Amino acid sequence: QVQLVESGGGLVQPGGSLRLSCAASGTIFRLHRMGWYRQAPGKQRELVATITKSDSTNYAGSVKGRFTIFRDSAKRTVYLQMNSLQPEDTAVYYCKAETDYGMDYWGKGTLVTVSS
Repeated sequence: QVQLVESGGGLVQPGGSLRLSCAASGTIFRLHRMGWYRQAPGKQRELVATITKSDSTNYAGSVKGRFTIFRDSAKRTVYLQMNSLQPEDTAVYYCKAETDYGMDYWGKGTLVTVSS
């Protein structure tokens, strides 16, 4: 079992920045990839960024160059640094953990609202 707790969401003006955190606990030594996904109102959940245990990263085209995913293994935490935020980035952001035994785990999400 893996437990994920997201934090760091909130209200920010266009052009602003936020940093999301995802703290993992449980059987984390079986994790091979973690990522951030988001779901805007009325839309399907979509990939934002992922990072593997070897620190290989992948980004959605819409966030490339603005968002950065990174992790702190000692703190068992994955971060998403979001810069130059735009209203279209408004969504609930979810953390996902993928294990090497085929199970995926999700956090409950944190709301990011970009508005003036």
